[in-house]
Amino acid sequence: MMWAFVFVLFIIFATNIYTNKTIYMSLSKNKIKYIQSLKDKKHRSLNHTFVAEGEKIVLDLLHSCKCQLIAGLPDIVNRINPSLAKEVIIATEEELKKATHLKTAPPIIGVFYQPNVCEKDIDFSKGLHLILDGVQDPGNLGTIVRIADWFGVKNIICSPNTTDIYNPKTVQSTMGAIARVNTLYTDLNLFLEKNNSIPIYGTFLEGKNIYEERLSTNAFIIMGSEGKGISQDIESRVSHKLLIPSYPKDRSTSESLNVAVATAIICSEFRRGM
Repeated sequence: MMWAFVFVLFIIFATNIYTNKTIYMSLSKNKIKYIQSLKDKKHRSLNHTFVAEGEKIVLDLLHSCKCQLIAGLPDIVNRINPSLAKEVIIATEEELKKATHLKTAPPIIGVFYQPNVCEKDIDFSKGLHLILDGVQDPGNLGTIVRIADWFGVKNIICSPNTTDIYNPKTVQSTMGAIARVNTLYTDLNLFLEKNNSIPIYGTFLEGKNIYEERLSTNAFIIMGSEGKGISQDIESRVSHKLLIPSYPKDRSTSESLNVAVATAIICSEFRRGM
């Protein structure tokens, strides 16, 4: 077993000499401390980085985000092009257990630089765009990003009080979709004022049945917070109020749908008419 491990290390070194990439043999205490610190938004903002864990998410992000650090088991590291990361570390299971933000340590952890998403670089005059007004639950946000990716919605605009897209729970919930969807945070009132020529949709109990409406191919779709829905100042900017009706109509039922579930229904209905 020991010889097999040594052989793997030899292969990694032999195949990566030409890249001038240093591959470290241990995840140091300082590196573990740094990875752990990125649980907090303060440290993520200070370093402009975030953590992704697990082979699928890390591999997805390696091809779309600049990578600061990769730490993983030898067999995983050996399958990654080291030139895609600034620093590559071969870690033990014990080291990964100390560094992980998850209950069970994954075989690989990546630290990525947060991409710079600029509002001025996005063309909002075409396609569908999601707007999140105060969504608080990291899992819901991650699921919404995954839904957006599935339905080809490339941009999500968030209010400042929406939970952080780079929260570790959010990143994991996206299942890699974070690599393909632009997310930016801005003052929604100012944003909608600048883009007031585009139809703005939102869901309300007094809205029109979404299944009976002709829906635009270019629109903003606003989803409100889990407890309060769409805030009053943003509601005033909604040009089309929609309702996802319960079934049957007059039956006593749940008070509302989960915001991620509602987002999936709305995106599906918008796409159905295209």
